[in-house]
Amino acid sequence: MAIVRQLVCDVGARLLDPLDRLLGTADDDPPVSSVLRGQLEIAAEVWAAQVLGPDERLAAETARRLTAEIYQSGDVFAPPFEWWRTPFGALVARRFGHPAAEAVSLTVASAMLGITRQGVHDLVKRGKLRRDEASGGVLVSSVRDRLTQLSEVLSSER
Repeated sequence: MAIVRQLVCDVGARLLDPLDRLLGTADDDPPVSSVLRGQLEIAAEVWAAQVLGPDERLAAETARRLTAEIYQSGDVFAPPFEWWRTPFGALVARRFGHPAAEAVSLTVASAMLGITRQGVHDLVKRGKLRRDEASGGVLVSSVRDRLTQLSEVLSSER
């Protein structure tokens, strides 16, 4: 499953690879993290089942924990824009929105939707996306609504 593969890769890159570099071993020894990688694969399968499962509370909590621990830098959740097009990033956008904000910039909204910033601006002008009056950004709830609509259209065309 693509989400499992992504989580294993991302957690490995963020946590286990640095551990191997810090605690380096002789060339003929297995990496320090070899045992942890097996556990990570099992954990990633559980996490994927949780974020895809029917328990909304568990799914949201698991997604929040994963984004906080893997994709957050300090107190800021600001993944690269291409992250929103990854299997896990697209799932987060579609099912949970932005884990750390109720409104996002046009640029972040464009990344979440996979369209240009101008495309987001046009959707706002046409009333397809709603602005947050206080920040001037785009409401994450309206981005989620748009993603849901697009998902339903694609499903009906299959």
